[in-house]
Amino acid sequence: MRLRVDFGYDGTDFSGWAAQPGRRTVEDELAKAWATILRADAPKLTVAGRTDAGVHARGSVCHLDVDEELLAKLPGRSDRDPVDAAVTRLNGVLPDDVVVHSVSLARPGFDARFSASSRRYLYRIADADAFRDPLRRRDTVWIKSPLDLDAMDEAAAKLLGLNDFAAFCKKREGATTVRTLLRHDWARAADGVLEGTVVADAFCHSMVRALVGAIVPVGEGRRPVDWPAQVLTAAVRDPGVAVMPAHGLSLEEVAYPPDAELADRAQQARSVRTLD
Repeated sequence: MRLRVDFGYDGTDFSGWAAQPGRRTVEDELAKAWATILRADAPKLTVAGRTDAGVHARGSVCHLDVDEELLAKLPGRSDRDPVDAAVTRLNGVLPDDVVVHSVSLARPGFDARFSASSRRYLYRIADADAFRDPLRRRDTVWIKSPLDLDAMDEAAAKLLGLNDFAAFCKKREGATTVRTLLRHDWARAADGVLEGTVVADAFCHSMVRALVGAIVPVGEGRRPVDWPAQVLTAAVRDPGVAVMPAHGLSLEEVAYPPDAELADRAQQARSVRTLD
């Protein structure tokens, strides 16, 4: 039986999502929690977005396949639905920096990674004009100089669409860097913090932080508005693009198509994409 799990975490004390020997990871903590409540071996988890060390998530999604009989035992003597009981049981054994929001029976064809139609990330920067809240230091990057919001927003808009984002990705053997950037814009929150929203059908390694790293020099006045688009067109890593710190980034939402389209979307996402 396939289950969908919606969850979030403070990534500060994690070495990212993916399990790594000798390191504390979100995948390990969540898998151990499932093993504890099911009284079984740790299950294999498939996540929608594999975040790097220090990156947070408010709206991540993963799936796992479990034995129906083991799941049925979770409510114990109560008459609760097993998936509702799973949420309570999981949060009872997970550390405080990981929270499960919901557990549900996955729809036919659902794959947390490949069925996703988009991922939405948020990046927070407190510049010289923003209120620097020490209670938000774990999810907000502080920059000493003032940033030109309008210039950043204009530069970000020039990166939208289907493109090869090789200039903003760490190349992996056999992996494509072609992505569709659906949204990239900047606004000031009520506290003056600049918030960059970045939405794409999928992201390659370090892509969001590199995109932000190309926009910040424009906001500082060190680069023209057209510069990030020129970097994109060159399709090679530019030394002028600094990958921004991880702690300012959070995975906010993973979106999926209607139930009837889940399997088709998963099959489409598995194919290697090209600009053609």
